[in-house]
Amino acid sequence: MLLGPSQPCVLRVSSDAPVVPKAAEPLACRHRPQPRQHKSCAQNPQTHQKSSKRSVRMATSTTDRQAPPAPVIEGTSKAEQLQEPASIAYTPEWQELLEHRKEIEKTHLRDLLRREERSDALFHEYNGIVADFSRQRVTQKTIELLGKLAKRANLQEKIAGMFSGEHLNVTEDRAVLHVALRARREQKIVVEGKDVVPEVWEVLDKIKDFSERVRSGEWKGATGKPLKDVVAIGIGGSFLGPLFVHTALRTDQSAAHEAGKRNLRFLANVDPVDVARALNGLSQETTLVVVVSKTFTTAETMLNARTVRTWLTSELGPDAVAKHMVAVSTNSKLVTEFGIDPNNAFGFWDWVGGRYSVCSAVGVLPLALQYGWPVVEKFLAGANNMDEHFRTSKFEDNIPLWLGLTSVWNVSFLGYAARAILPYCQALSKLAPHIQQVSMESNGKGVDLAGRRLPFESGEIDFGEPGTNGQHSFYQLIHQGRVIPCEFIGTVKSQQSVYLKGEVVSNHDELMCNFFAQADALANGKTPVELRAENVPDHLIPHKSFTGNRPSVSILMPDLSAFSVGQLLAMYEHRVAVQGMVWGINSFDQWGVELGKVLASKVRTSMNSARTVHRRIKPSDGFNYSTTRLLNTYLAGKTQLLYPEPEDVFPCDLIDSAVCRPPTSYV
Repeated sequence: MLLGPSQPCVLRVSSDAPVVPKAAEPLACRHRPQPRQHKSCAQNPQTHQKSSKRSVRMATSTTDRQAPPAPVIEGTSKAEQLQEPASIAYTPEWQELLEHRKEIEKTHLRDLLRREERSDALFHEYNGIVADFSRQRVTQKTIELLGKLAKRANLQEKIAGMFSGEHLNVTEDRAVLHVALRARREQKIVVEGKDVVPEVWEVLDKIKDFSERVRSGEWKGATGKPLKDVVAIGIGGSFLGPLFVHTALRTDQSAAHEAGKRNLRFLANVDPVDVARALNGLSQETTLVVVVSKTFTTAETMLNARTVRTWLTSELGPDAVAKHMVAVSTNSKLVTEFGIDPNNAFGFWDWVGGRYSVCSAVGVLPLALQYGWPVVEKFLAGANNMDEHFRTSKFEDNIPLWLGLTSVWNVSFLGYAARAILPYCQALSKLAPHIQQVSMESNGKGVDLAGRRLPFESGEIDFGEPGTNGQHSFYQLIHQGRVIPCEFIGTVKSQQSVYLKGEVVSNHDELMCNFFAQADALANGKTPVELRAENVPDHLIPHKSFTGNRPSVSILMPDLSAFSVGQLLAMYEHRVAVQGMVWGINSFDQWGVELGKVLASKVRTSMNSARTVHRRIKPSDGFNYSTTRLLNTYLAGKTQLLYPEPEDVFPCDLIDSAVCRPPTSYV
């Protein structure tokens, strides 16, 4: 990635615990008032220890000879030793980039793109995937400084730590090993002295066997009919990732051939409308339900599971559950109590985060049931292929790494708070929603690994829509409004080829013409001089001017096959991890989702109480005035349904409407 004759930035992985150089005194502390001065500013951050009982030894720095050594705390894990003693924002490397921003502000992409040597250096290829960074607001110096920042963040050591099972998820004391889910059978990934790859393949082999029995018709439903329809119940990472992969593969000719007339649907939202749509047109006799919940306690998932169980048993009887429902869970006790045979439960591990679980039974089981094991195996191989690129490639050639570093540059130094994911491929329509969760749930944090408030903004507001639909939606804003870095994703080959006689280009070529044009339009813009040369009236020139200088990355894939979908998934997962590793945050927990769940439980209790005795919510229920008023407004329209005598009212009796149609009538 380095430009011109400069030497590459090489990161060395120490055989011992890496030593973190002492950070310089924060410029923020010296030059601006701090309303809540943090200890990292007020005192030497190296004095902090997790326990006063731990001894401290001094180590010699091998990574920065200009800085005094930092203490290495004996008795701590390698992951803890990898943490920066103070925010990376207080380091000389961060401050150099802040100063360098002033130089970048004097440049324009239309000028930078004229430098062929620069563009060549920012053009990267790996196993069919091209990533063009030339439209990022970077120069050779930017790349070198970002390399120095990565070195200060111990980025390469942290990447190695992730692949070797270090507990990078420090708040939950867990390894981060979604890469093990797609490891080749002969690979070894050791966690706490144990190779986890054989366990992973034990589950994969079980999925292969079960899916083949279902698809072949050997496994039949309660009435003896084959099960050709699958409903996967899960939410969050148990839904968005598998849905993304399914949507990407359903029009791939090879995958579609394997799917035949099978159906795969997903049920996530606890809204009964989602239940109605998921079951629309399905027959209980031919439906297999996959309930995905690690603990088997997720409120929305389990309510949906009980609802669909009622749908099944109302037609087939209670014994049908064992034939028509399976689970992806680690809680065999609750699985059994639910009525599912524990032999039909497919497990995974606590080192798999929900949003990173697509390659576990969470995604592999429903996908294998739909497309067959050979297709899923190619998908896993593609993800593993990108894992190996991320783990072993030279620093300057590592595509996920530079996607992450340029994003850190855009967010924390250039101040761009959002990112648009723009696939010029309709089959990738669910990519943006999935990456939205992977990115925003991972890096939407306000504190660092040590719990200190971040002195900079982290994370991005992610959104997106396939081209060219997005061009007729929000591109107006990204061209002439806020600056939003964009990621354009295209394919050389389309899953569906259409070329009409008499047309100038094929349908896919027309789509890709826009892929190439939009990136240049954002970068170059259009000046008043150019507009006057086109005889545009003076009063319209301000309205038709485009400032340009708006950064983007262009990612070109050879096709959209199961293999390349796996590559794309892993590339984005690693991109997000790189950002978090540089920012010094935990990209693998999600405490921010907990508070709303707790408050929802409180509302649930009060709602049950109010509807059971037909009363209004009172101040004594503990809600503020506004919430109390909203709840009472809601309950006023629901008083016809009370809770004292529960009954199965699925689904029509739950719909407060003059016209109620059962699920099978929705079109």
